[in-house]
Order: sequence, then C-alpha cells, then structure tokens
Amino acid sequence: MNTPGPKLFLGNLLSVMIHQQKGGIVGFDRKYLVWALSYAAIGMCLGIFMAASHNHVHRVTHAHILLVGFVVSFIYGIIHKLWLGQPNPMVAKIQFVLHQAGAVTMATGLLLLYGNILPEPQLDPILGIASIAVLVGTLLMLYLVLKANAVKT
Repeated sequence: MNTPGPKLFLGNLLSVMIHQQKGGIVGFDRKYLVWALSYAAIGMCLGIFMAASHNHVHRVTHAHILLVGFVVSFIYGIIHKLWLGQPNPMVAKIQFVLHQAGAVTMATGLLLLYGNILPEPQLDPILGIASIAVLVGTLLMLYLVLKANAVKT
C-alpha cells in the first residue's frame, strides 16, 4: 500500500493555502477554511503546551490565534461560500492577504512578546501594523458583502 507521506500532505496544504490545486484556482471559501483549521490546530497545540507545562504566559497569544486566526478566518470562509457569488477578485485577494498577513504577524509578535524574546518597544509598531491590517481586512470584507449582488445558493 502506497500512502502519501508528510511531504505530499504539506505540499497539498501549502498549495491550497497559497493559490492553486490540481484542476485550477481554489476558491476563497476553501482557502479560508484551510487557514482557519491550521490556526485551530496551532492554537490547540499552544493550549495543550500551556496546560502540560502549567505555564499560561501565552494565554493572550493563544486567544488571538484562535479568535483572529481560526474564528474570523472561518467566518470569512462562510461569508465567501454563502453570500459572495462573484466578488471583485482584486479586492477579495487583497482582503485575504491583509487578513492572513495581519493574523500571522500578530500571532508571531505576541508569541515573541509574551515569551520575553523581544522587548515591547520593538514589537509595538509591528503589532500595531498587524492590528491595522486585520482591521482593514475586516473593512474590505464589509465592502465585499455590501457590494454582493445576489445571495449564492
């Protein structure tokens, strides 16, 4: 029996997360779902680590990974699937990239901050930019929803 190895799994995961899959372009609903579930797995791993080590210093990071990463990405995926029939492709792509870049940067910055790896004065501007990216991503999603012509069935 020939089972796919970790390299094939990671290659397929990255393919969906970034752009394409066999047969063409992957929809934003699926991209958001894959990213959301990836954030969920990372957030759960961090939570298990905190519980096992009895060190809950990363609870803020854990919460942001799960809320900004998992929950918001999952909601955006649902919005794309149910309400956005043919969104403006450029706006949708910018919105997707802004949200994911902001969420990853925010999670990484918080991990560095609460892990006492880098001082707060160094991370504040980075975290501020990441927060603004997530906010602009939310405003762009609002724009896409308001501009949607018809409910997708």
